[in-house]
Amino acid sequence: GQTLSKMILPLPPLAEQKRIVAKIEGLLPLVHRYAASYEKLEQFNAKFTEDMKKSILQYAIQGKLVEQRPEEGTGEELYQQIQAEKQRLIQEKKIKKEKPLAEISEDEIPFDIPESWKWVRWGNLSFSIQYGYNAPAKKSGRIKMVRISDIQEGKVVWDTVPFCDIKEEEIPTYLLSINDILFARTGGTVGKSYIVKEIPEEAIYAGYLIRTRYSDMLCPEYLYYFMQTHLYWTQLRNGTIATAQPNCNGQTLSKMILPLPPLAEQKRIVAKLEEILPLCERLK
Repeated sequence: GQTLSKMILPLPPLAEQKRIVAKIEGLLPLVHRYAASYEKLEQFNAKFTEDMKKSILQYAIQGKLVEQRPEEGTGEELYQQIQAEKQRLIQEKKIKKEKPLAEISEDEIPFDIPESWKWVRWGNLSFSIQYGYNAPAKKSGRIKMVRISDIQEGKVVWDTVPFCDIKEEEIPTYLLSINDILFARTGGTVGKSYIVKEIPEEAIYAGYLIRTRYSDMLCPEYLYYFMQTHLYWTQLRNGTIATAQPNCNGQTLSKMILPLPPLAEQKRIVAKLEEILPLCERLK
């Protein structure tokens, strides 16, 4: 009360006070209208940026972002080389032989791709699609264990990664390697993917994640960008079990179709995306 009584304020004549109030009351609706218009513009800008990103990614997997070069070979040739590599690894007992996947039917193909590309199933490209290790998180233990919650904004926050106990002979099965791709298979982030780019210390990955491994003849970033496209998310949603807690399993990933360009073109697509997509982010 004392503070209020000491407060000084400018005091115009009564008639002017009334004119000031009338002017404010006349301006307030305009201020509210401006605020509403500004909010709509902000929403439009955010949506425009997101839509632009989706369109660019769509162009990328349709073969419209960079030109095709005959000297770079074909998706078919690359696919056959990967199949030969898989057979060798199966014979060496380094990977398991899987049940053959169904041929891709005409009905499944959502859009045209260049003649030099090939439609393939993820399971035929990958060497393994494997669930993580289930163990309680601990403050200390045999080895670090990356969980979904440790992956923030496309990076592993290694400081938060807990330890776990695991039998020594089981570690090689779950050990993370550079360029492994991890998918969240359950919860609010189901389907979100992450490329392992740094492993400061030995680590395995937890049960709510699926890891996929694949040939060095594939560009990891091309696969990662594919996993941000409408085609990927549509297939994922169609294969996700509709329960209270959405679930995606290894079969959904294995059956998924994607367009395969030659390796050199994959790299050029990624270079172009890395040039363009940051410009979209700046529009926000």
